[in-house]
Amino acid sequence: MPDVEESVPPKDPGDAEGRSCKPETSRPAQDDKSGPEDPSVLLPVTGLAETVHAVSELNNKTEGNHDDLIEEKLLPPSSLGGKGKETMHNAFWDHLKEQLSASPPDFSCALELLKEIKEILLSLLLPRQNRLRSEIEEALDTDSLKREAERGALDVPYLSKYILNMVTLLCTPVRDEAVQKLEDISDPVWLLRGTFQVLGLMKMDMVNYTIQSLQPRLQEHSVQYERAQFQERLQKQPDLLDHTTKWLTQAAADLTTLPPTCPDTPDSSSVAGSSPEAANNPEPLSPSMVLSQGFLNLLLWDPENEEFPETLLMDRARLQELEAQLHQLTIVASVLLVASSFSGSVLFGSPQFVDKLKRITTSLMEDFNSRPEETMLTVSEQVSQEIHQSLKNMGLAALSSDSATSLTGQLQDIAKKENCVRGVIDQRIHLFLKCCLVLGVQRSLLDLPGGLTLIEVELAELGQKFVNLTYHNQQVFGPYYTEILKTLISPALTLETKVESL
Repeated sequence: MPDVEESVPPKDPGDAEGRSCKPETSRPAQDDKSGPEDPSVLLPVTGLAETVHAVSELNNKTEGNHDDLIEEKLLPPSSLGGKGKETMHNAFWDHLKEQLSASPPDFSCALELLKEIKEILLSLLLPRQNRLRSEIEEALDTDSLKREAERGALDVPYLSKYILNMVTLLCTPVRDEAVQKLEDISDPVWLLRGTFQVLGLMKMDMVNYTIQSLQPRLQEHSVQYERAQFQERLQKQPDLLDHTTKWLTQAAADLTTLPPTCPDTPDSSSVAGSSPEAANNPEPLSPSMVLSQGFLNLLLWDPENEEFPETLLMDRARLQELEAQLHQLTIVASVLLVASSFSGSVLFGSPQFVDKLKRITTSLMEDFNSRPEETMLTVSEQVSQEIHQSLKNMGLAALSSDSATSLTGQLQDIAKKENCVRGVIDQRIHLFLKCCLVLGVQRSLLDLPGGLTLIEVELAELGQKFVNLTYHNQQVFGPYYTEILKTLISPALTLETKVESL
């Protein structure tokens, strides 16, 4: 029997006679805008501009990535909300079964359900599918079904099979497996129940299809609209770019002391400070180098510093979230690097073992910022225990007492900001993100430095989010950055090359 927890039942399951007969389909989940994503915590910007920006963010997430589309976020079955939802969900379908099993049968809820299903089916049709529209209108005509119900002749089993056949015809290939499971169900109520679930998923498929179809147009208009809104504010506040100018000036200054950006890039050889010769004869910086460094600096921004670039105010919360993810990845990668040096390739050749250590470390990091020493003490104990048990299970020699003590000690040292392992991992992740801005995420993943290969999946996700955010920002504010950078570096170089390369 198919799982149908995505369907939402009537709100009042208490009185069987007073229950609503109109079910609710699965609703597409919206991105959670609470907490750090809440636009209300940003500095004043027009509400419409925030909406346009949010839509653009969704476009960037879904473009070229069919696994990152809108999907329903289900309540955990063990949670209070999940249990309440399941209770109401079951109550509706039990009530429908009771009505159809009565003598004579009561078709009131069935009629409401069929009406709802008809509306969903029609909403899934494309404008040119007129023949199917007419067929559905005729087969599920509300007045005809009502007359049949009044005569006690409403053929629910036939209608449930008809609806399943229509769903089979309209669903996308990704739903074929779910539909096939329904074909073996003979009970009309259970068949309607499963079909209703699939219809809810198909509605989300249609929303995602619409978003993908509108992506190019939405992206173009969002860039134009946001830029126009900013220009209006700039005309009223001539100093609106002061913080942005300071931000880019600092980025240019930082590049005179930082190591090269990343291998195999034209920019890496032109960063001053990469060698004594380069320090004495620095080559001109490019706009792309300065802007990339500026974006990286935002991931280290002091939250108390109010001089945040005006062009990135709507992205400040998102950047803070990326900074938190980067920090967590630094600790996780540091733990894995230290642990691998003690247990070797035998254990770390198993993806399952590595994933388990990741989960252990991540689950214990909630209080790291406020209590780093205590957190890493717990992590060290858990990781050491897991290594010991895994070696034992594989019939291998356990760590010696000295090795176990050294392992826990080195893991606890990761709590210190000056810890060398943590410092190296942090630098390498920042270098990876800089490469993502220059080369793109996939190319940057081809040659990950040591210590980062074990978090490749997480790095790819972080890098893509960072690139998406910076790409849209450059599309909107590129002309302003170009004018500022002309005063900082050679005016012959333009920002357009950077924008086009992403």
